[in-house]
Amino acid sequence: MEYQVPQFIDVENKVVGPLTLKQFIYLAGGAGISVASFVYLPIYFSLPVTAVFGGFALALAFYKMNGKPFVDMVEAGFNYYLGAKMFLWKREEAPARPEAPSAAAVSAAAQVDAARARGQRLTRGKLSELAWSLDINTGNGQDLES
Repeated sequence: MEYQVPQFIDVENKVVGPLTLKQFIYLAGGAGISVASFVYLPIYFSLPVTAVFGGFALALAFYKMNGKPFVDMVEAGFNYYLGAKMFLWKREEAPARPEAPSAAAVSAAAQVDAARARGQRLTRGKLSELAWSLDINTGNGQDLES
């Protein structure tokens, strides 16, 4: 037994001439607002109102954005602006930058190089003294010879 499968189920039926029922309602609403604005407002106010509401009615009836009707985009916009939002902040660590050597480190390195040039050995006591001077950032007053 064979069954007929509907092919074009996303196509709406044309009810009023070449327009679907939704398109006809959107255009009729835009035309009604335009007529009401011309009747009740002065001409210099009614022209901008007609242009805005007429353009919006045309967009609702015919414009598709990414294959979706414009009314879906308007609905999504209203839901976004009126809906509750939760903002989460996740702190990201800044990438480590190589720091420039401090003045104490530069002077300590100069003292070590000077001691090596004179042929002196760097003993454990002198090394810990140098490390202490680097920790407290006063490396320029220490002498390796003592």
